[in-house]
Formats: sequence, C-alpha cells, structure tokens
Amino acid sequence: MISKPVERVLMGLAALLLLALMAVTGVDVVGRYLLNAPLSGAFELTELLLGALVFVALPLVSRAGAHVEVDLLTELLPRSVNRVLGVFAALVSAAVLGFFAWRLIVLGMGQLADGSRSVSLDVPFAPFAFLGAAACILSAIYGLKWGQKDD
Repeated sequence: MISKPVERVLMGLAALLLLALMAVTGVDVVGRYLLNAPLSGAFELTELLLGALVFVALPLVSRAGAHVEVDLLTELLPRSVNRVLGVFAALVSAAVLGFFAWRLIVLGMGQLADGSRSVSLDVPFAPFAFLGAAACILSAIYGLKWGQKDD
C-alpha cells in the first residue's frame, strides 16, 4: 500500500513542525517578557505551523487507527456486525476526506491564482491548502486499509 518511508517522512515533518512551534513560542515569550520585544509575526507563524502540523499528523493517526471513537454498543453486537460497521465507517471517512481533499485543491488553486498571502509575514497560502489535500488523500487511503483489518 503506502510504504514505511512515507510514514517516516511524515513523522519527521511532524517533529520538525512541533519543534518550530516550540521555538517560535519560546522566542516570542522570552522576547515579550524579558526583552520587551515580541517576535514579529509570531501569532501568524503559530497559526500556519499548527495548521501544517495537524495536516501532517492526520495520515499518521489514520494509519494507526487512532481516531476518537465512541463505541457504546459495539460489545453487544456480533463480531461480524462490528466488521461491517468498521468497513462502513472507513468508507464514510474516506468519502469525507476525499471531499475535503477536493475542496482544498480547489481552494489552493484559487489561492495560487489570486496570489493569496498572509498579512504580516507575506507567506503564500496555497502550499498549505495543497499540503492539506495531500494529507486528506493519504488519510483516506490509510483509513480504508485500517477499516479492512481484522480485530
């Protein structure tokens, strides 16, 4: 299906994004409270990094089958029904993630055409939309594979 190197790249990106978030926050806090000079654009940078982190981590969560689930009655149902429900949930999730990916591609194309950028740091938005679309597609694929696995 999807190789281990893709997972390693995603984990590495997630780690780098998390480190960048911590660095931005640390520099901003030290600058703001000790030097009376906050990091310019820290709020905007935090928003962008956090959004990227969420999208990079999404396929990893899907691959691990670690999304939040509420299973109030599943223990009362036969194993075969639970398998069918698992496949159904995976199909619905894949469809929703596919829809999100499509809309993010449309959004990214619009942002690319318009040249949309962030206000303070002038960072282009389109790459973030494309990252989100790719993450949603990977998550859908991983989720479908996870939905088919045996208990």
